[in-house]
Amino acid sequence: MNGTTHAAIGATSGFIVANTFQANPSTTILLVGLAGISGLIPDLDIDGKLRDKITLSHKVIQKTAQLIGILLVFYSFYEGGTPKENWVSIGIGLGIIVGSSFIRQKHMLTMTGIGVLTGGFYIQEQWLLLFGIYILIASFLPHRSYTHSIVGVIFFGIIASKFELALGIDGVFYACLIGYVSHLIGDLKLLPFNKRGIKLFLPISSKEI
Repeated sequence: MNGTTHAAIGATSGFIVANTFQANPSTTILLVGLAGISGLIPDLDIDGKLRDKITLSHKVIQKTAQLIGILLVFYSFYEGGTPKENWVSIGIGLGIIVGSSFIRQKHMLTMTGIGVLTGGFYIQEQWLLLFGIYILIASFLPHRSYTHSIVGVIFFGIIASKFELALGIDGVFYACLIGYVSHLIGDLKLLPFNKRGIKLFLPISSKEI
């Protein structure tokens, strides 16, 4: 399943979550967007060999890095920390945006992870720090390994829960988590259009399902 389809399925799940929580229009747009992005997150582990075989491979990762940079800049104003903390986090966000345009897929992802991790440390946001760790680890993983497993789901679920607490918006956790899980379901070998499956039970079992 290609990136466009994963994003569309994720966004649809976000719309369902928004309706479940009876969200207003602006919150609905937010949840749909977050779920769509979350539906792409497991493929942050794509390596160079798979890059040309998957739709929106390196471009998706590059756009994700730029989006993270933009969100970090806006979040600095929203959080309302000290002027020094705000300028540092804004600088990091802008650095991510600019840097992501000049580096290749795997290098960019690694640097993005470091940047997000640093940003989370400076503004003292656990969800951002954990997300930086996720990206950094994912940049060294083979495709469809731990990011496509229950371990990845649990780790991302923790990030999503911290993110919802930071924003204070109901439904963020479920939109992100269900969007993420929708990607794994879409990659299951049980589906007739998938030749490969996912190693859902790593590290206990490496069998693809």
